[in-house]
Amino acid sequence: MIRRFLVPGSIGSPQFIAAAILLVYLLQCAWLIREQTLHGALPDSDHALCIYDGLAQWKGGAIAGTPEALRAEAATGVPSAGREGHLRVRDGFDEDRSPLYYLAAAAPVLVQPSAIAPDSALGQIWEAAPYLFFGVMLGGSLWYVARRLYGNVGGYIALVLYCFSPGIILSSAGAQNLGEMGGVWGAFGTIFTAIAVAHTLYAPREVILWNGRRILLLGLSLAIAAGNQFSLAILALVVLPIMLWVAPVRLGAVISIWAAAIAVGLILLLACYAFQPSLFWQAMLHARWIDVHARAFTMRAGYAETLRTIARSSPALSLAAPVALVAYFAWKRTRYFGNTAPLTIAALMFVLAVASPDFPGQGFHLALLLFLFVFVAGIFADLIETRRGLLVTAGLGGLLGAAALWNVLQLARLR
Repeated sequence: MIRRFLVPGSIGSPQFIAAAILLVYLLQCAWLIREQTLHGALPDSDHALCIYDGLAQWKGGAIAGTPEALRAEAATGVPSAGREGHLRVRDGFDEDRSPLYYLAAAAPVLVQPSAIAPDSALGQIWEAAPYLFFGVMLGGSLWYVARRLYGNVGGYIALVLYCFSPGIILSSAGAQNLGEMGGVWGAFGTIFTAIAVAHTLYAPREVILWNGRRILLLGLSLAIAAGNQFSLAILALVVLPIMLWVAPVRLGAVISIWAAAIAVGLILLLACYAFQPSLFWQAMLHARWIDVHARAFTMRAGYAETLRTIARSSPALSLAAPVALVAYFAWKRTRYFGNTAPLTIAALMFVLAVASPDFPGQGFHLALLLFLFVFVAGIFADLIETRRGLLVTAGLGGLLGAAALWNVLQLARLR
C-alpha cells in the first residue's frame, strides 16, 4: 500500500490530495497534544508504566506485561487503576495486551534525544509518535481501500470523515486515550487483506507460493490487532467465513491460507515474548480474548451509549450513516459485496461494542467507525453517479466541509 501511495504523479493527483488531507489530520493531532501539554493534561500513570516496562524490555530486561515486569499489580491481583479502559492484571499478566503494545509505546523514548524535554509539548508529541504513525497509516489504508472499491470520490469521502473525526483525533493524540489505534489498524488490515487474498484465488496459481506476501501481510495484521488488544483476535475467526464468502469454490485454498496466516501471526506474537514458549502460553491463558456481557443486550442504555459514542466521535457520520442505510436497503444497486462487507463487519463491531462496556469496547468502537466510514463512502459514491448526483455532491460537500470547520474551531477553542 505504501509503495502505491507514493507512486510519483502530477500535482493534484489522488496521492497528493490524500497526503495533504492526512497532513491536516497530523497537524490537528499535534495541536491537540500541544494544548493538552500546556494545560497539564499528561498521559496517565498506566501509560507511563507501559512506557517504562517496554523500555526495560527493549534494553534486555523483563518481558513487558508479565509477572516479572508487573510486580506491583501481581501483588494486589487488581488493575493498577480502578478506571475503565486502563491496565487490567491477573496473576501478574496483562489481560488485554501483549508486549507488542509496550514495545511500541516505548520505542520513541528509546531513541529520544536528550535535548527534548519529556514534559514539553515536543516531548509529548515525540512520545505519541507510535500512535500518530498508526493514525496516519490507518488513514492511508482507509483511503487506499475506499479508492480501490469506489474510485477517487469514495476514497476522499472516507478520508475526510476520518481526518476530521474528533474520536479518531482524540484516540491518536488524547492524553487519556492512547493505545487503540494500532489494534484498529491491524483489525482493518486483517479484514481487507483477507478479502484481497480471497479474490486472488480465482486465478489458477499455486496457492501458498503465489500468495506468500499476502499471507505474511495478513499474519502481520492479525499480530498487530491481537497484540494491541487481545479481544480483537476474534477477527481470526471472522475472516474465515469472509474469505469463503468471496471464494466459495476454493475451500481447501482458503483454509490453507487462513491457517498459514494464523501461524505467521502466532510466531510474531511469540517473538514479542522473546520466543519463550512457556511464558507465551501462560500469557495466552490469562488473556481476555472476549469480554462479552450477555445482559448488555437486554439493556437499552448499552445501545444508546454506543450510538452516542458514534455521534461524539464523528458528527458528520452520525448524519450521513442513516441516509446511507436507507439508500442501501431501499436501492438494490447498492447491495453489492463492496458495500455489504464493510456494513457486515460494522454490524459485528456494533454488537461487540454493546456487549463490551469495559476496556475492549473502546477498540470495537473505533473499528466500528472505520468500517462505517468505508460503507458510507461507498453508498455516497453510488449516489453521486445518479441523475441527482449534483445535489448529492452539494449536500455531502456541505456536510463534510461543515464537519471539518467545526472540528478545527473546536481545537482552536482549546487555547
